[in-house]
Amino acid sequence: MILNLGLRTDVVQYYSEWFFRRLEEGFLYSRNPLFPNKVTKYLLSPDKVDAIVLCSKNYAPMLPRVHELCERYNTMFYYTITAYGTDVEPRVPSIDESIRTLKQLSKIVGRERLVWRFDPVLLTDKYTEQTLFDAFEHIAAEVTPYVSFCIFSFVEMFIRIRSYMPEIIPLTREEKRFLASGFGAIARKYNLPLQACGDGEDYSRFGVKRAACTTLEMLGKANGCLFRDVPHNGNKRGCHCITSRDVGWYDSCPNGCRYCNANHNGESVEENIKRHDPSSPLLIGTLGKDDQLLMGNQRDSLIVNDGRQLSLFDF
Repeated sequence: MILNLGLRTDVVQYYSEWFFRRLEEGFLYSRNPLFPNKVTKYLLSPDKVDAIVLCSKNYAPMLPRVHELCERYNTMFYYTITAYGTDVEPRVPSIDESIRTLKQLSKIVGRERLVWRFDPVLLTDKYTEQTLFDAFEHIAAEVTPYVSFCIFSFVEMFIRIRSYMPEIIPLTREEKRFLASGFGAIARKYNLPLQACGDGEDYSRFGVKRAACTTLEMLGKANGCLFRDVPHNGNKRGCHCITSRDVGWYDSCPNGCRYCNANHNGESVEENIKRHDPSSPLLIGTLGKDDQLLMGNQRDSLIVNDGRQLSLFDF
């Protein structure tokens, strides 16, 4: 099983204490978003978790203990640093502060397990194409020696985003190609491997690889182990990543990013934050009398070899 911290909320930045307590106790509960009374129990021992994938906009709260994850588990760290300010990402650290934290994280986990996400890419009258290119180059110049590669994706124009960020300018195919071309040129300048996520367009002519964000091949190379060849069905429509189990809950991220589709209601976010109990197996709230507790399917490991017997020929 692949465990994911970051699809529904920023666990790393706001709920690290809860997660490390879960690791110490050896299990957690995850509520089904579609059927909230169904709760799944996952065991967290290294023989039950094949890898932990983390995605966050601020790893500073986890830095003192992140080595504990790397010592016990296969891991992959995705660090999101964008071009936007607090008008779009109200509680996200500045670009330069994020860069400093990324460098600290890289020294602990190694560049092979660290990926920079420039995501999502969007345009407004303030955040123009040139603004994005300038920010991308500034970040690339600083972080390239500390990351394995960079991923970018274009904003998805959900109905919610249209109401929360009416200033967003819908991207045409030509604009996407122009942006991909610009990012590709900058990436080549710094020898930064670059790939696009969740877009049907092929930007390979601009030096942009068309690939999933997280595959078993990536996890294996980053951690020196070998995974089985299994289908990658993704975590949403159009995604080609390896399927993972998210431990978070929607409407619980304090970042308040205006483009985010994981928060749907500001009042619900505030209420859920109040319901968070660091000692509960659930991220938000506790197990209720009407909840049905199920055991997660963790019988078959995806790992073929744990890395101790691998040679270069395996890759």
